[in-house]
Amino acid sequence: MPRTFALPAPDLTPWRAGNTGTEGVWHFDSGLPGRHALISALVHGNELCGAWALQGLLAAGLRPQQGALTLAFCNLEAFDRFDPADHDASRFTDQDMNRQWTDERMDAGDTRERRRAAALRPFVARADWLLDLHSMHEPGAPLLLTGLHPRNLELARRMGTPEHIVADAGHQDGVRMRDYGHFGLPDAQAGDRRSLLVECGFHGALSSRTVAYDQCARFLAAAQVLHPEALAALLPGWRQPDAPRQWVLEVTGPVVAKSSAFRFTQPFTGLEVIPKAGTVIGDNDGEPVTTPYDDCVLVMPSTRQARAGVTVVRYARRRPL
Repeated sequence: MPRTFALPAPDLTPWRAGNTGTEGVWHFDSGLPGRHALISALVHGNELCGAWALQGLLAAGLRPQQGALTLAFCNLEAFDRFDPADHDASRFTDQDMNRQWTDERMDAGDTRERRRAAALRPFVARADWLLDLHSMHEPGAPLLLTGLHPRNLELARRMGTPEHIVADAGHQDGVRMRDYGHFGLPDAQAGDRRSLLVECGFHGALSSRTVAYDQCARFLAAAQVLHPEALAALLPGWRQPDAPRQWVLEVTGPVVAKSSAFRFTQPFTGLEVIPKAGTVIGDNDGEPVTTPYDDCVLVMPSTRQARAGVTVVRYARRRPL
């Protein structure tokens, strides 16, 4: 699939200040009971689709009709370095912001991403529902990541799209925003708290912005912070057709590169279903990489940032949602 960077970076100048005293964060309260919904973008500075979506919500003058709404442009410092010819360079400044969501790491404040996460922490802690907008290093179909909590899978079903839902246990390198605080609690303790992370497609694809628009419209409707009629009037064309069906991809484990020499046997793009266990799909410094079970699904394969300790693909089992 082509990697042409067709999606330009939005001009965020009118929206950078926010209205909360924290740069890039906007908060609106209806004054009426209801959920506090948070939509976050630019946790990585090269994920433009989410920035476009938040800009669009603000430009439309969208305000909650019940409950409250927070919109957060997260890693603006990394975004300011964005270069479509080297888009990996603006993924972060010091370290991946989406691995820093423990109080210990944020309180350390020893990197720019940890300090920024600490500034965003109060807004995440107060939110009831969270939608975190992301995009991918490689071209691929959109994915909705729910974690393992049944409440998030139920919300994914209510969203109605995208087709593929990834149920994963988290990341080996640290806690993501999606799993911070009450969002990481078991269903019995979390109450109504729900969180989703959506991978909208390749960073530079125009279609990733379409997916981000659609996911925002669906999330706001599901959270009931605006009435359907108001959403349709304020965001014409944002909502796309439902997926014909939805699949849960239950992640069973990662493949971790031993070095930058990791190679796949084919140009996998993700969501391939490998029929037979033991099929060789890659070479990890001379060690064959084989599928662990029949009908194994490959989730987000990429060697773009391959080096020792980096996950290059995840294995998953598929079932209907």
